[in-house]
Amino acid sequence: MSTLSLIQSVDDLLPQTQCRQCGFEGCHAYAEAIVENGAAINRCAPGGAKGIADLAALLNLPVVELDPEYGHEVPFAVARIRPEDCIGCAWCTKVCPTSAIAGTPKHLHGVIEEDCTGCSLCLAACPMDCIDMIENGHVWSREDAHRARDAFRAAEARREARQAAEKARLESLRRPSSMKSSLIADIMAKAHQANAKQK
Repeated sequence: MSTLSLIQSVDDLLPQTQCRQCGFEGCHAYAEAIVENGAAINRCAPGGAKGIADLAALLNLPVVELDPEYGHEVPFAVARIRPEDCIGCAWCTKVCPTSAIAGTPKHLHGVIEEDCTGCSLCLAACPMDCIDMIENGHVWSREDAHRARDAFRAAEARREARQAAEKARLESLRRPSSMKSSLIADIMAKAHQANAKQK
């Protein structure tokens, strides 16, 4: 199996919560670190014991316990925003990996629970501490993980498109238009002519 194929196989076994508890920038980055750099397979708290066992079987490694330095295995929970405390700052939307938080600046925000991966990144981002993680009885499955990965990739593509559009907009403001360039050239030419006559 090629390195790329093995990374994909490892990534397929990860929960795709994109929580970064493992110390890497998302599940795919952790998969790369496992395959390319020998990172330990027991750093994924959301994947828990089953995830570690699946990774061990794939990579022909011994099963080990979850490293408590990277979290503890807990039941799946989704984020919920307390409406009476939300100030609409939108900081939570900037860190949500799957765009599961909806709202507009200075207005109440809410979580689309079916899109929430339970990553908890929004908790640290919220300045009002108005987000709670609520267990809803759901057991995170491989199908949930793959759906979450698709949502994450789509959200990343939208973010990249917005950044590219904003970069293009700023560059167009910095670059003088041809009409403006022509006008400036005319003004400079007249100024040179005036200076020449004075001499």
